[in-house]
Amino acid sequence: MNQSNQVVVKLAQAYHFAASRHVDHRRKGESAEPYMNHLTEVAELAAAASGGNDPAIVIAAVLHDTVEDTATTFAELEQRFGADVVGLVAEVTDDKSLPKQVRKDLQVEHAAHASPRAQIIKMADKISNLRSLAASPPAGWSDQRIAEYGAWAARVVDPCKGASTELARLFEIALADLTTG
Repeated sequence: MNQSNQVVVKLAQAYHFAASRHVDHRRKGESAEPYMNHLTEVAELAAAASGGNDPAIVIAAVLHDTVEDTATTFAELEQRFGADVVGLVAEVTDDKSLPKQVRKDLQVEHAAHASPRAQIIKMADKISNLRSLAASPPAGWSDQRIAEYGAWAARVVDPCKGASTELARLFEIALADLTTG
């Protein structure tokens, strides 16, 4: 099997792995769309931002929430997908043992020091979250809570914008759609 074929196989394995791990997960919005829709959107945005030349960033994007939201371990991801992928996933994974506000504060702090590839995943994640929030906000979320989420997401993304001007542009559009929607 040549290298190109191996990449396709690894991408397929990553999508299958993520789908299996998130099979019962739904987005928080009223439409409760399958969580896998979020993962595929983040991967698509990361693929476009990297010009399709970085399979590891796409694989990491589709797997970016597996350690945070499932019983998956970093060791398992490394065994299946390699050190490069697990390193990227680790850069964008929150420590769920910490209180929510601490995790949010750390995302803002860590974004500025993340690698450009991790910053691409982080921006793609926030774009997807803003789009989902605009299209189908969770029941009970006030306009103020939505605006606060948008303002926090902007603080996370601001130091990442140099990693991809296109994702920076898409983020600004998603933020504007959220606040004017």
